[in-house]
Amino acid sequence: MNISEAKNIVLADYLQSIGITPCKKQGNSLWYYSPFRNETEPSFKLNLALNQWYDFGLGKGGNIISFILEQHQTDNVSQALQILSGKTLDVKPHSFSFRQQENLPCFDDIRVKPLENPALIQYLKDRHVHVACAMNTCKEVHFKTRDKAYFAIGFENNLGGFELRNKYFKGTLSPKGITNIPNGKATCCIFEGFMDYLSFLTIAQKQSPGPGSISKQDYIILNSVANVSKAISVIENYKEKYCYLDNDKAGVSAFREIQKKCGQNVKDMSATYREHNDLNDYLCQKKKTLDLPQKLKQPRLKR
Repeated sequence: MNISEAKNIVLADYLQSIGITPCKKQGNSLWYYSPFRNETEPSFKLNLALNQWYDFGLGKGGNIISFILEQHQTDNVSQALQILSGKTLDVKPHSFSFRQQENLPCFDDIRVKPLENPALIQYLKDRHVHVACAMNTCKEVHFKTRDKAYFAIGFENNLGGFELRNKYFKGTLSPKGITNIPNGKATCCIFEGFMDYLSFLTIAQKQSPGPGSISKQDYIILNSVANVSKAISVIENYKEKYCYLDNDKAGVSAFREIQKKCGQNVKDMSATYREHNDLNDYLCQKKKTLDLPQKLKQPRLKR
């Protein structure tokens, strides 16, 4: 991807694809809570006509390339283009591409309850994750948009927002943030999304049955590689860090950023599933063959 091609990417769609959702629309502008810090009033503005952003808190703005540079705290334009090249936009019909809609869709009538809907349970089974682990970790979120009712599996982040997933939908209930699951350990495992985290728990349960198999380390779920910068201050506190990220350019870039900012004791654990897109893809493919014959490489804890 070159600079001209990158500038043609609709920034609103890119933000939506990484889970950054607008909170209001005024005229030809979308307003967001800044993706660069926590705030209670939206100060990040996107001009749809110009395809340009401006963060009033930072006093900075520009095109999609300048956004990537700020997001990843780099001045390397080539790296920014690699990140954009490796990012497949998750903008599907239900993800509300603003190029096709005049009014800003929003979530209304939000209800959070224990995970029990049969359709969502079946979705978890289709993804081959351990249903009991998911029920202990996730919620069932019901919401409306444009007077239509939907429901999805909800995975809560540290800021009180939810990652939303069902068979047909992938989105975020703002605010967007990371999820840290502490077990009082000096070791942490890092995942891009919660489905990979649940896949890890599923494999851990199968290899070492019992509740202790999932509490041997702390867990950090980025809920998007766009959140790496938000996670650094948490990750750097651990003695050992193990990354189970996606096998794509964005995943490699995220690993390198974590390694650069958190020291050399950051380990890439993706070799186990190198021939697969991510940890859940590995789990699903192994289930289709010999029911996980290959042991997933996991951290070896020091006693």
